Amino acid sequence: MSLRTDTFDLGGLHLSAGEGRRLQLAVAIDPFVLGGERYPVEPALVPCHLDVSRTTGDGYALRLRFDATLAGPCMRCLEPATPVFNVDAREVSQPGEGEELESPYVERGILDLHAWARDALALALPTKLLCRADCLGLCPVCGVDLNSAGSDHRHERQPDPRWAKLSELRFE
Repeated sequence: MSLRTDTFDLGGLHLSAGEGRRLQLAVAIDPFVLGGERYPVEPALVPCHLDVSRTTGDGYALRLRFDATLAGPCMRCLEPATPVFNVDAREVSQPGEGEELESPYVERGILDLHAWARDALALALPTKLLCRADCLGLCPVCGVDLNSAGSDHRHERQPDPRWAKLSELRFE
């Protein structure tokens, strides 16, 4: 496994226009806090592939690829969840060619790999982290895990309290 790389000096590759390199690095990604719960990223050092291509001038075209796992409670049933996310992110840094072509992760030829990897993973996350795609969650009445309760789990339906006064009506 490669050593931890939080920042990377792109100028140190000494690439000329049109040249490229594929690098294998390892980056630490800070845990996420979602819904008040902490979701650490596993493994602690995520192996990643970084493709660097030199463009004209002082620019670079970058591609970052890695797989990461978040560990924490399922947002429906609270059982342990460890979903795996495949990340494939691209950035272009062409200084002096307009704001839309300047990467926020590259400054003076130094790539902030730590921030880019975390942001790329954040964009790959779904709105809810689940133990499995078809998680049924918890019963709203008794709180039992519906994944293990079975399809016959039911409760007698309580009358709507908004209509309670109507039950006091007596017709003679």
